[in-house]
Amino acid sequence: MSRVKPKVSPVVKPLGLKDVRLLPGPFQHAMQMNARYLLQLEPDRLLHRFRLNSGLQPKAPVYGGWETMGVAGHTLGHYLSACSMQYAASGEETFRQRVRYIVGELAQCQQRNGDGYVSAIPEGERIFREISQGNIRASGFDLNGGWVPWYTMHKLFAGLIDAFTHCGDEQALTVARRLGDWAHRITANLTDEQWQTMLSCEHGGMNETMADLYALTGDEKYLQLARRFYHRAVLDRLASEEDCLPGLHANTQIPKVIGVARLYELTGDKKYRDIATFFWDRVVNHHSYVIGGHSDHEHFGPPDRLANRLSTNTCETCNTYNMLKLTQHLFSWEPRKEYTDFTERALYNHVLASQDPQTGMVCYYVSLRPGHHKTYSTPFDSFWCCVGTGIENHTKYGTFIASTSNDALYLHLFMPADLQWHQKGVRVRIETAFPEDNTVLLRVDLSAPKEFALRIRQPWWSGTRVQATVNGRPHPALLESDGYLTLRRRWQNNDLVALTLPLGLRTESMPDDPNMIAVMYGPIVLAGILGKENEPPPRVPMLVTEGGEPRAWIRLTRRSPLSFRTRGAGRPDDVQLLPFYRTHHQRYTVYWRVVSEEEWRRLDAEHREEQRRLQELEARTVDVVQIGNDVSEREHNLQGERTDRGEFNGRHWRHAVEGGWFSYDLRVLPDQPVQLLCTYWGSDSGRRTFDILVDGVKIGTQTLNGDAPDRFFDVSYQIPQEVTRGKGRVTVRFQAHPGHLAGGLFGCRI
Repeated sequence: MSRVKPKVSPVVKPLGLKDVRLLPGPFQHAMQMNARYLLQLEPDRLLHRFRLNSGLQPKAPVYGGWETMGVAGHTLGHYLSACSMQYAASGEETFRQRVRYIVGELAQCQQRNGDGYVSAIPEGERIFREISQGNIRASGFDLNGGWVPWYTMHKLFAGLIDAFTHCGDEQALTVARRLGDWAHRITANLTDEQWQTMLSCEHGGMNETMADLYALTGDEKYLQLARRFYHRAVLDRLASEEDCLPGLHANTQIPKVIGVARLYELTGDKKYRDIATFFWDRVVNHHSYVIGGHSDHEHFGPPDRLANRLSTNTCETCNTYNMLKLTQHLFSWEPRKEYTDFTERALYNHVLASQDPQTGMVCYYVSLRPGHHKTYSTPFDSFWCCVGTGIENHTKYGTFIASTSNDALYLHLFMPADLQWHQKGVRVRIETAFPEDNTVLLRVDLSAPKEFALRIRQPWWSGTRVQATVNGRPHPALLESDGYLTLRRRWQNNDLVALTLPLGLRTESMPDDPNMIAVMYGPIVLAGILGKENEPPPRVPMLVTEGGEPRAWIRLTRRSPLSFRTRGAGRPDDVQLLPFYRTHHQRYTVYWRVVSEEEWRRLDAEHREEQRRLQELEARTVDVVQIGNDVSEREHNLQGERTDRGEFNGRHWRHAVEGGWFSYDLRVLPDQPVQLLCTYWGSDSGRRTFDILVDGVKIGTQTLNGDAPDRFFDVSYQIPQEVTRGKGRVTVRFQAHPGHLAGGLFGCRI
């Protein structure tokens, strides 16, 4: 389908979605639930703002959530991709019909606009007109007063390209070309400085889609445009092998790197390859959690320092969607099992775990905060970025299972499926209940005997080699340097390969804390079950393992497949463990603190003392603000300037920056002395000096300078009785000094 011969030919190619049919198992179920949701969505509602922006009457009301905001229209791009891939993966004509209808509507909108532009972005015409004039104001997520407009355009380009690639929709390519001509035209006169200013705002994978458009059409102007969507501030540092990721918004960076990976394939420029391989190594091996995801509150932190970054907002699902795309590029250049090992980890423990198997709804973040739970989208009022990538995730499992070279079929995942290798006239049926069973059967179906190599990934989680028999007899398998076992023979029709996988219990530690571990069964992360999600947060157990192997303190139960329970190791009680991908609507922990018996007794005593202190404090409390809670802060009349909130280490904070302030109204006792009690994080430092005022009277000045490393601490401020006498309520204000920050404040009570 490509008109441009790539300068770098792939060593291996994944089987296409049309060549793979999933068989019953958790991934097929996830795909079916997702397909059901795709058919619940109404194309005309997703097209609402496209028609409105083109001066056409919408045919249906707009959806809610992010579709009413600055990224309106991003879901339609994802929806085009998802329906296109679902058609390829299933052959169901309904999905191709939906693609054709949407493309036809977009063509009508584009024709009405007259200049190639088509979009649902609010004020999009103004934003891009200003860009074309060289008037560019950009930072973070804002470009000329719009929320990431190029990011949103990327989704539409990608959807149109997928419609052409998977459904053969020629009109989709025509719309994409006209839109690409428009993008080239409005950026043609920008200086390099203006380009780099513009690219400081998140712009998705515009470089990738322009490279794809060049490959499909041969038109050099799209290649030129792809090269110009090169964000030097990040990509040049990666090219120099500098880990510049700490503090950066994670998912802003990954699509840029996917784009340069695509440019490497089309141009052969080794710099692009170096960026992609270095970035992949840093993210996977230095910034990722055990489930294969990364980021906390959407940002990278310091490399190999994850133990204190377990919040409710870890592991944005979009990030893993994009890392899997990048991984496929890298594997095609150099087929090494470390790439497919990551794919397996991320698919089972993050992507599959991010979907509610009862409803098909998906997670934005997959929380790793011990004792927390997963939060899912709603059908018609979310449309987060991770809903867009989520509806794609569960259509494309087939692309990860197997790849081919001239004389070999690579088997990456032990996932039940039918594989068609059309170039060789070979069909392989994978039958397995993995990971609930350690046996995998491969049934070979071919019209005539053929010689080729069957290459099977030797898993990262196995202590011994995968055992293989062919037609019931042991067959010699060579373990190659790339980590794949090779079975080479002249294959006959109905040959049966049986694989025995060495599944077993194991643990993985945090890179910065060997006593914080996750428990795994083969590649499957096990989560401790701590109660229903609507129940109060539990006390998270600790483990006393005495250095023993997991099999010494965990046992398999008969409650359900892969149901485990700690045995004499849980404190204060033993705990059930289930695969994380089967953990839904429950509180859980993925990471466990391992302590000695003596440490446990000390920590338990401290916990009991802390509970006693909190009960005593509660009895003395006149009023308390739940920081970061909308209802509580509204009830306490939150006011402020340059103030923001967030979450860290399981608790919410509020601060004010650059001399800003915030205040609450709190109840007091009119005839008794009272104190203000504030909670801070003891590692906070830097320019953090602020005054605390009650009804305009300064009662204290606080400087945070690493006062209590790695723990929360309280500071009590006596409020003069003359300030509160005769009053039932006062205003407590936190005022930052000029150039300083007030907070973060984690607790506030009278």
